[in-house]
Amino acid sequence: MAENPLHFLARHPDYRRYFLGMLPVTFGGQIEAVTIGWQVYSIARQTLSIEQSAFMVGMVGLAQFAPLFALTLFAGTLADRVSRKAIVFWALLTEMIGVLALMIVSLQSAPSLTTIFVIAGLFGASRAFLSPATNALVPMLVSRSDMPRAMSFSMMVWMGSVIIGPFFGGLLVAHSVATAYGVTAMLYVLGVAMILTIRAHTTPERQAGHALTLLREGLAYVWKNKVVFGAISLDLFAVLLGGATALLPAFATDILKVGPLGFGLLRAGPAVGGLLMAAWLSVYPITRAAGVKMFLGVAAFGLATIAFGLSRNMWMSLAALVVLGAGDMVSVNVRQVLIQIVTPDHMRGRVSAVSGLFISGSNELGEFETGVVSRFVGPVMAAVLGGIGTLIVTGAWAAWFPALRRADRLDHPHD
Repeated sequence: MAENPLHFLARHPDYRRYFLGMLPVTFGGQIEAVTIGWQVYSIARQTLSIEQSAFMVGMVGLAQFAPLFALTLFAGTLADRVSRKAIVFWALLTEMIGVLALMIVSLQSAPSLTTIFVIAGLFGASRAFLSPATNALVPMLVSRSDMPRAMSFSMMVWMGSVIIGPFFGGLLVAHSVATAYGVTAMLYVLGVAMILTIRAHTTPERQAGHALTLLREGLAYVWKNKVVFGAISLDLFAVLLGGATALLPAFATDILKVGPLGFGLLRAGPAVGGLLMAAWLSVYPITRAAGVKMFLGVAAFGLATIAFGLSRNMWMSLAALVVLGAGDMVSVNVRQVLIQIVTPDHMRGRVSAVSGLFISGSNELGEFETGVVSRFVGPVMAAVLGGIGTLIVTGAWAAWFPALRRADRLDHPHD
Protein backbone atom coordinates (compact mmCIF):
# COMPACT_ATOMS: atom_id res chain seq x y z
CA MET A 1 0.00 0.00 0.00
CA ALA A 2 1.28 3.48 -0.87
CA GLU A 3 2.56 5.61 2.00
CA ASN A 4 3.22 9.31 2.09
CA PRO A 5 7.04 9.77 2.07
CA LEU A 6 6.78 12.39 4.83
CA HIS A 7 4.85 9.94 6.98
CA PHE A 8 7.55 7.32 6.40
CA LEU A 9 10.27 9.73 7.51
CA ALA A 10 8.20 10.71 10.56
CA ARG A 11 7.90 7.03 11.58
CA HIS A 12 11.68 6.57 11.47
CA PRO A 13 13.32 9.57 13.19
CA ASP A 14 16.86 8.17 13.03
CA TYR A 15 16.55 7.32 9.35
CA ARG A 16 15.18 10.85 8.84
CA ARG A 17 18.31 12.25 10.47
CA TYR A 18 20.47 10.03 8.26
CA PHE A 19 18.47 11.04 5.16
CA LEU A 20 18.74 14.77 5.96
CA GLY A 21 22.46 14.33 6.62
CA MET A 22 23.26 12.51 3.38
CA LEU A 23 21.17 14.95 1.30
CA PRO A 24 23.64 17.89 1.50
CA VAL A 25 26.63 15.52 1.48
CA THR A 26 25.60 13.85 -1.78
CA PHE A 27 24.73 17.19 -3.37
CA GLY A 28 28.07 18.64 -2.25
CA GLY A 29 29.92 15.62 -3.62
CA GLN A 30 28.60 16.36 -7.11
CA ILE A 31 29.64 20.03 -6.87
CA GLU A 32 33.07 18.91 -5.65
CA ALA A 33 33.50 16.47 -8.59
CA VAL A 34 32.61 19.13 -11.18
CA THR A 35 34.88 21.70 -9.55
CA ILE A 36 37.97 19.53 -9.21
CA GLY A 37 37.68 18.38 -12.83
CA TRP A 38 37.35 21.95 -14.07
CA GLN A 39 40.22 23.15 -11.92
CA VAL A 40 42.61 20.41 -13.02
CA TYR A 41 41.83 20.98 -16.69
CA SER A 42 42.24 24.76 -16.36
CA ILE A 43 45.61 24.43 -14.62
CA ALA A 44 46.86 21.78 -17.06
CA ARG A 45 45.87 23.83 -20.14
CA GLN A 46 48.28 26.56 -19.11
CA THR A 47 51.18 24.32 -20.15
CA LEU A 48 49.72 21.23 -21.86
CA SER A 49 47.74 20.39 -25.00
CA ILE A 50 43.99 19.70 -25.00
CA GLU A 51 44.59 15.95 -25.17
CA GLN A 52 47.16 16.01 -22.37
CA SER A 53 44.92 18.20 -20.21
CA ALA A 54 41.98 15.83 -20.70
CA PHE A 55 44.27 12.99 -19.65
CA MET A 56 45.14 14.85 -16.44
CA VAL A 57 41.41 15.13 -15.63
CA GLY A 58 41.18 11.36 -16.05
CA MET A 59 44.05 10.98 -13.60
CA VAL A 60 41.83 12.56 -10.92
CA GLY A 61 39.58 9.53 -11.19
CA LEU A 62 42.56 7.20 -10.91
CA ALA A 63 43.86 9.09 -7.88
CA GLN A 64 40.53 8.50 -6.15
CA PHE A 65 39.98 4.93 -7.33
CA ALA A 66 43.38 3.55 -6.28
CA PRO A 67 42.98 4.09 -2.49
CA LEU A 68 39.30 3.17 -2.68
CA PHE A 69 40.20 -0.14 -4.31
CA ALA A 70 42.98 -0.80 -1.81
CA LEU A 71 41.04 0.03 1.36
CA THR A 72 37.42 -0.99 0.71
CA LEU A 73 37.64 -4.58 1.96
CA PHE A 74 39.45 -3.51 5.12
CA ALA A 75 36.87 -0.75 5.61
CA GLY A 76 34.08 -3.31 5.37
CA THR A 77 35.72 -5.39 8.09
CA LEU A 78 35.98 -2.30 10.29
CA ALA A 79 32.27 -1.56 9.75
CA ASP A 80 31.52 -4.94 11.32
CA ARG A 81 33.57 -4.21 14.45
CA VAL A 82 32.97 -0.57 15.46
CA SER A 83 30.18 2.02 15.40
CA ARG A 84 29.01 2.55 11.82
CA LYS A 85 27.79 6.03 12.72
CA ALA A 86 31.31 6.87 13.91
CA ILE A 87 32.84 5.65 10.65
CA VAL A 88 30.39 7.77 8.62
CA PHE A 89 31.17 10.79 10.81
CA TRP A 90 34.96 10.50 10.47
CA ALA A 91 34.80 9.76 6.74
CA LEU A 92 32.64 12.84 6.11
CA LEU A 93 34.85 14.96 8.37
CA THR A 94 37.87 13.85 6.33
CA GLU A 95 36.15 14.87 3.09
CA MET A 96 35.21 18.22 4.59
CA ILE A 97 38.84 18.85 5.59
CA GLY A 98 39.94 17.87 2.07
CA VAL A 99 37.50 20.32 0.50
CA LEU A 100 38.68 23.10 2.79
CA ALA A 101 42.26 22.29 1.79
CA LEU A 102 41.28 22.56 -1.88
CA MET A 103 39.66 25.92 -1.18
CA ILE A 104 42.89 27.18 0.39
CA VAL A 105 44.97 25.80 -2.50
CA SER A 106 42.63 27.52 -4.98
CA LEU A 107 43.27 30.88 -3.38
CA GLN A 108 46.96 30.60 -4.24
CA SER A 109 48.29 32.24 -7.37
CA ALA A 110 49.66 28.98 -8.83
CA PRO A 111 47.84 25.91 -7.43
CA SER A 112 49.82 22.66 -7.65
CA LEU A 113 48.35 19.72 -9.56
CA THR A 114 50.30 17.35 -7.34
CA THR A 115 48.63 18.77 -4.24
CA ILE A 116 45.19 18.42 -5.85
CA PHE A 117 45.89 14.78 -6.77
CA VAL A 118 46.97 14.01 -3.21
CA ILE A 119 43.77 15.52 -1.82
CA ALA A 120 41.78 13.57 -4.44
CA GLY A 121 43.43 10.43 -3.09
CA LEU A 122 42.25 11.44 0.39
CA PHE A 123 38.70 11.60 -0.98
CA GLY A 124 39.06 8.09 -2.38
CA ALA A 125 40.31 6.79 0.96
CA SER A 126 37.45 8.38 2.91
CA ARG A 127 34.86 7.00 0.48
CA ALA A 128 36.32 3.52 0.87
CA PHE A 129 35.16 3.68 4.51
CA LEU A 130 31.99 5.70 3.87
CA SER A 131 30.32 3.34 1.40
CA PRO A 132 30.22 0.07 3.39
CA ALA A 133 29.43 1.93 6.62
CA THR A 134 26.44 3.79 5.17
CA ASN A 135 25.07 0.68 3.44
CA ALA A 136 25.35 -1.33 6.66
CA LEU A 137 23.97 1.53 8.77
CA VAL A 138 20.56 1.87 7.08
CA PRO A 139 19.26 -1.57 8.22
CA MET A 140 19.95 -0.48 11.81
CA LEU A 141 17.69 2.57 11.43
CA VAL A 142 14.53 1.04 9.90
CA SER A 143 12.53 -2.13 10.29
CA ARG A 144 13.12 -5.08 7.98
CA SER A 145 9.83 -4.54 6.15
CA ASP A 146 10.67 -0.87 5.50
CA MET A 147 14.07 -1.59 3.94
CA PRO A 148 12.84 -1.39 0.29
CA ARG A 149 11.36 2.08 0.82
CA ALA A 150 14.43 3.29 2.73
CA MET A 151 16.75 2.14 -0.09
CA SER A 152 14.53 3.92 -2.62
CA PHE A 153 14.82 7.15 -0.64
CA SER A 154 18.61 6.82 -0.55
CA MET A 155 18.83 6.20 -4.29
CA MET A 156 16.43 9.09 -4.97
CA VAL A 157 18.79 11.44 -3.12
CA TRP A 158 21.72 10.13 -5.17
CA MET A 159 19.98 10.46 -8.54
CA GLY A 160 18.62 13.90 -7.75
CA SER A 161 22.10 15.07 -6.82
CA VAL A 162 23.56 13.61 -10.05
CA ILE A 163 21.06 15.66 -12.07
CA ILE A 164 21.08 18.95 -10.14
CA GLY A 165 24.52 19.00 -8.48
CA PRO A 166 26.68 19.44 -11.61
CA PHE A 167 24.47 22.34 -12.78
CA PHE A 168 24.95 24.23 -9.52
CA GLY A 169 28.59 23.27 -9.54
CA GLY A 170 28.97 24.93 -12.94
CA LEU A 171 27.30 28.11 -11.68
CA LEU A 172 29.58 28.25 -8.65
CA VAL A 173 32.72 27.56 -10.69
CA ALA A 174 31.72 30.42 -13.00
CA HIS A 175 31.98 32.67 -9.95
CA SER A 176 35.20 31.12 -8.62
CA VAL A 177 36.66 27.70 -7.88
CA ALA A 178 37.28 28.69 -4.26
CA THR A 179 33.62 29.67 -3.85
CA ALA A 180 32.52 26.26 -5.16
CA TYR A 181 34.75 24.48 -2.65
CA GLY A 182 33.56 26.77 0.15
CA VAL A 183 29.90 25.99 -0.55
CA THR A 184 30.75 22.27 -0.69
CA ALA A 185 32.46 22.50 2.70
CA MET A 186 29.37 24.13 4.20
CA LEU A 187 27.20 21.35 2.82
CA TYR A 188 29.50 18.79 4.45
CA VAL A 189 29.21 20.67 7.76
CA LEU A 190 25.43 20.37 7.58
CA GLY A 191 25.66 16.67 6.79
CA VAL A 192 28.14 15.90 9.58
CA ALA A 193 26.05 17.84 12.10
CA MET A 194 22.91 15.90 11.18
CA ILE A 195 24.66 12.51 11.30
CA LEU A 196 25.76 13.31 14.87
CA THR A 197 22.10 13.56 15.93
CA ILE A 198 21.40 9.87 15.14
CA ARG A 199 20.50 8.22 18.44
CA ALA A 200 20.20 4.56 17.46
CA HIS A 201 22.76 1.99 18.58
CA THR A 202 24.94 1.54 15.49
CA THR A 203 27.69 -0.79 16.73
CA PRO A 204 27.28 -4.38 15.49
CA GLU A 205 27.85 -7.35 17.73
CA ARG A 206 31.58 -7.56 18.44
CA GLN A 207 33.34 -10.10 16.21
CA ALA A 208 36.29 -11.95 17.65
CA GLY A 209 39.30 -12.79 15.52
CA HIS A 210 41.98 -11.13 13.41
CA ALA A 211 40.91 -8.63 10.76
CA LEU A 212 42.22 -10.88 7.97
CA THR A 213 40.20 -13.79 9.35
CA LEU A 214 37.06 -11.66 9.36
CA LEU A 215 37.82 -10.52 5.83
CA ARG A 216 38.13 -14.13 4.62
CA GLU A 217 34.85 -14.94 6.35
CA GLY A 218 33.13 -12.12 4.46
CA LEU A 219 34.50 -13.25 1.10
CA ALA A 220 33.53 -16.87 1.86
CA TYR A 221 30.00 -15.80 2.79
CA VAL A 222 29.54 -13.91 -0.48
CA TRP A 223 30.82 -16.91 -2.45
CA LYS A 224 28.61 -19.46 -0.68
CA ASN A 225 25.38 -17.44 -0.50
CA LYS A 226 23.93 -17.78 -3.99
CA VAL A 227 21.41 -14.95 -3.57
CA VAL A 228 24.15 -12.49 -2.59
CA PHE A 229 26.77 -13.75 -5.07
CA GLY A 230 24.23 -13.96 -7.90
CA ALA A 231 22.96 -10.41 -7.30
CA ILE A 232 26.45 -8.89 -7.07
CA SER A 233 27.87 -10.75 -10.09
CA LEU A 234 24.77 -10.04 -12.22
CA ASP A 235 25.30 -6.33 -11.69
CA LEU A 236 29.03 -6.67 -12.36
CA PHE A 237 28.64 -8.28 -15.79
CA ALA A 238 25.57 -6.27 -16.82
CA VAL A 239 27.36 -2.97 -16.19
CA LEU A 240 30.61 -4.33 -17.63
CA LEU A 241 28.93 -5.13 -20.96
CA GLY A 242 26.31 -2.37 -21.13
CA GLY A 243 28.50 0.73 -20.74
CA ALA A 244 26.72 2.83 -23.36
CA THR A 245 27.19 6.06 -21.40
CA ALA A 246 30.94 5.90 -22.13
CA LEU A 247 30.05 6.33 -25.82
CA LEU A 248 27.88 9.43 -25.38
CA PRO A 249 30.50 11.95 -26.64
CA ALA A 250 30.87 9.97 -29.88
CA PHE A 251 27.11 9.61 -30.36
CA ALA A 252 26.41 13.28 -29.62
CA THR A 253 29.17 14.53 -31.91
CA ASP A 254 29.31 12.19 -34.89
CA ILE A 255 26.16 10.02 -34.96
CA LEU A 256 23.27 12.11 -33.64
CA LYS A 257 25.12 15.38 -34.37
CA VAL A 258 23.46 17.29 -31.51
CA GLY A 259 26.49 19.15 -30.14
CA PRO A 260 27.30 20.04 -26.53
CA LEU A 261 23.70 20.87 -25.54
CA GLY A 262 22.45 17.55 -26.86
CA PHE A 263 25.31 15.80 -25.12
CA GLY A 264 24.26 17.38 -21.82
CA LEU A 265 20.68 16.19 -22.29
CA LEU A 266 21.79 12.67 -23.20
CA ARG A 267 24.15 12.57 -20.23
CA ALA A 268 21.26 13.42 -17.89
CA GLY A 269 18.93 10.80 -19.43
CA PRO A 270 19.92 7.76 -17.29
CA ALA A 271 19.86 9.85 -14.11
CA VAL A 272 16.38 11.19 -14.93
CA GLY A 273 15.09 7.65 -15.50
CA GLY A 274 16.73 6.47 -12.29
CA LEU A 275 15.31 9.38 -10.28
CA LEU A 276 11.76 8.83 -11.58
CA MET A 277 11.94 5.11 -10.81
CA ALA A 278 13.44 5.75 -7.35
CA ALA A 279 10.62 8.20 -6.60
CA TRP A 280 8.06 5.60 -7.70
CA LEU A 281 9.67 2.86 -5.60
CA SER A 282 9.76 5.13 -2.55
CA VAL A 283 5.95 5.27 -2.69
CA TYR A 284 5.25 1.84 -4.21
CA PRO A 285 8.15 -0.40 -3.09
CA ILE A 286 8.67 -3.84 -4.61
CA THR A 287 7.15 -6.35 -2.21
CA ARG A 288 6.64 -9.53 -4.25
CA ALA A 289 8.50 -11.42 -7.01
CA ALA A 290 11.64 -9.38 -6.23
CA GLY A 291 14.05 -11.73 -8.01
CA VAL A 292 12.01 -11.81 -11.22
CA LYS A 293 11.67 -8.03 -11.20
CA MET A 294 15.41 -7.66 -10.73
CA PHE A 295 16.03 -9.77 -13.84
CA LEU A 296 13.39 -7.79 -15.76
CA GLY A 297 15.13 -4.55 -14.74
CA VAL A 298 18.48 -5.81 -16.08
CA ALA A 299 16.78 -7.05 -19.28
CA ALA A 300 15.19 -3.60 -19.75
CA PHE A 301 18.66 -2.09 -19.28
CA GLY A 302 20.02 -4.35 -22.05
CA LEU A 303 17.12 -3.71 -24.47
CA ALA A 304 17.37 0.05 -23.92
CA THR A 305 21.11 -0.11 -24.63
CA ILE A 306 20.40 -1.82 -27.97
CA ALA A 307 17.70 0.75 -28.80
CA PHE A 308 20.09 3.59 -28.01
CA GLY A 309 22.76 2.10 -30.25
CA LEU A 310 20.36 1.74 -33.20
CA SER A 311 18.60 5.10 -32.83
CA ARG A 312 19.41 8.00 -35.11
CA ASN A 313 16.89 10.38 -33.53
CA MET A 314 17.87 12.54 -30.57
CA TRP A 315 14.59 12.15 -28.71
CA MET A 316 14.38 8.40 -29.26
CA SER A 317 17.94 8.09 -27.98
CA LEU A 318 17.08 10.20 -24.94
CA ALA A 319 14.00 8.07 -24.26
CA ALA A 320 16.12 4.91 -24.49
CA LEU A 321 18.57 6.33 -21.94
CA VAL A 322 15.71 7.24 -19.58
CA VAL A 323 14.41 3.65 -19.80
CA LEU A 324 17.98 2.39 -19.32
CA GLY A 325 18.28 4.40 -16.09
CA ALA A 326 14.87 3.25 -14.83
CA GLY A 327 15.67 -0.42 -15.48
CA ASP A 328 19.02 -0.07 -13.76
CA MET A 329 17.33 1.52 -10.73
CA VAL A 330 14.96 -1.45 -10.35
CA SER A 331 17.95 -3.79 -10.42
CA VAL A 332 19.98 -1.67 -7.97
CA ASN A 333 17.07 -1.30 -5.56
CA VAL A 334 16.29 -5.02 -5.42
CA ARG A 335 19.97 -5.99 -5.24
CA GLN A 336 20.77 -3.67 -2.36
CA VAL A 337 17.73 -4.66 -0.33
CA LEU A 338 18.25 -8.38 -0.95
CA ILE A 339 21.90 -8.19 0.06
CA GLN A 340 21.10 -6.29 3.25
CA ILE A 341 18.23 -8.49 4.46
CA VAL A 342 19.76 -11.91 3.73
CA THR A 343 23.09 -10.90 5.29
CA PRO A 344 23.45 -11.14 9.11
CA ASP A 345 24.02 -7.75 10.70
CA HIS A 346 27.49 -8.67 11.94
CA MET A 347 28.61 -9.27 8.31
CA ARG A 348 26.85 -6.40 6.53
CA GLY A 349 29.92 -4.18 6.45
CA ARG A 350 32.10 -6.80 4.78
CA VAL A 351 29.43 -7.86 2.28
CA SER A 352 28.65 -4.23 1.44
CA ALA A 353 32.36 -3.65 0.86
CA VAL A 354 32.60 -6.59 -1.57
CA SER A 355 29.48 -5.35 -3.38
CA GLY A 356 30.85 -1.81 -3.57
CA LEU A 357 34.18 -3.07 -4.88
CA PHE A 358 32.44 -5.05 -7.62
CA ILE A 359 30.36 -2.02 -8.60
CA SER A 360 33.37 0.31 -8.68
CA GLY A 361 35.34 -2.19 -10.73
CA SER A 362 32.49 -2.79 -13.17
CA ASN A 363 32.06 0.94 -13.81
CA GLU A 364 35.76 1.49 -14.48
CA LEU A 365 36.30 -1.73 -16.47
CA GLY A 366 32.98 -1.28 -18.29
CA GLU A 367 34.09 2.02 -19.78
CA PHE A 368 37.42 0.46 -20.73
CA GLU A 369 35.73 -2.57 -22.34
CA THR A 370 33.31 -0.37 -24.29
CA GLY A 371 36.16 1.82 -25.50
CA VAL A 372 38.17 -1.21 -26.70
CA VAL A 373 35.19 -2.74 -28.55
CA SER A 374 34.35 0.64 -30.08
CA ARG A 375 37.93 0.90 -31.34
CA PHE A 376 37.43 -2.22 -33.48
CA VAL A 377 33.73 -2.19 -34.48
CA GLY A 378 32.68 1.43 -33.95
CA PRO A 379 30.46 3.00 -31.27
CA VAL A 380 27.14 1.82 -32.75
CA MET A 381 28.06 -1.86 -32.81
CA ALA A 382 29.79 -1.52 -29.44
CA ALA A 383 26.52 -0.32 -27.87
CA VAL A 384 24.41 -2.95 -29.64
CA LEU A 385 26.76 -5.81 -28.78
CA GLY A 386 26.93 -4.59 -25.19
CA GLY A 387 23.15 -4.67 -24.93
CA ILE A 388 22.99 -8.15 -26.45
CA GLY A 389 25.68 -9.31 -24.03
CA THR A 390 23.63 -7.94 -21.10
CA LEU A 391 20.58 -9.92 -22.27
CA ILE A 392 22.67 -13.11 -22.56
CA VAL A 393 24.04 -12.58 -19.04
CA THR A 394 20.50 -12.01 -17.73
CA GLY A 395 19.29 -15.31 -19.20
CA ALA A 396 22.35 -17.21 -18.02
CA TRP A 397 22.15 -15.87 -14.45
CA ALA A 398 18.41 -16.64 -14.29
CA ALA A 399 19.30 -20.27 -15.09
CA TRP A 400 22.44 -20.51 -12.94
CA PHE A 401 21.04 -18.79 -9.82
CA PRO A 402 17.52 -20.18 -9.27
CA ALA A 403 17.56 -19.01 -5.62
CA LEU A 404 17.97 -15.43 -6.83
CA ARG A 405 15.26 -15.89 -9.46
CA ARG A 406 12.84 -17.31 -6.88
CA ALA A 407 13.47 -14.57 -4.28
CA ASP A 408 9.98 -13.31 -3.52
CA ARG A 409 9.29 -10.85 -0.71
CA LEU A 410 11.99 -8.32 0.09
CA ASP A 411 11.29 -8.67 3.80
CA HIS A 412 11.45 -12.50 3.61
CA PRO A 413 13.42 -13.31 0.42
CA HIS A 414 13.25 -17.07 0.83
CA ASP A 415 9.47 -17.26 1.26
